[in-house]
Amino acid sequence: MDYKIVARIPDIETFARLRAISGLSPRSRDGMEKGLPNSLFAVLVVHRGHVVGMGRIIGDGGTAYQITDIAVDPIHQGKGLGKAIMAALIDWLEREAPEKAYVSLIVDGDARHLYGKFGFQPVMPASIGMARVMVKTP
Repeated sequence: MDYKIVARIPDIETFARLRAISGLSPRSRDGMEKGLPNSLFAVLVVHRGHVVGMGRIIGDGGTAYQITDIAVDPIHQGKGLGKAIMAALIDWLEREAPEKAYVSLIVDGDARHLYGKFGFQPVMPASIGMARVMVKTP
């Protein structure tokens, strides 16, 4: 298969590139500089020396974790790489997260089927996900 999963936080350029080509929304340079080093755990998918996928876990390291930034270069999609990224993230959580820790993620479209294979379930109607994107005004 010629793909390798590596436990490593993406650099800013890789993070921005993978988000853009996989259809995820952009993040500010300032946000990436502050946020990426604070990742609890991250993996990269490397193919012939090039990073073609990523996933991260963020949170407080005890009570709350969020799986985020799952992205695979469209050229390499359909090869089980999203599943491999999730498996690596879940493996880390099973080793490191305390019992009763809350692990969440935001699902777009049919990705819910992938995440369901790892035990994630919709939280509605008891809860709904909410988000706010920060916008700075001059």
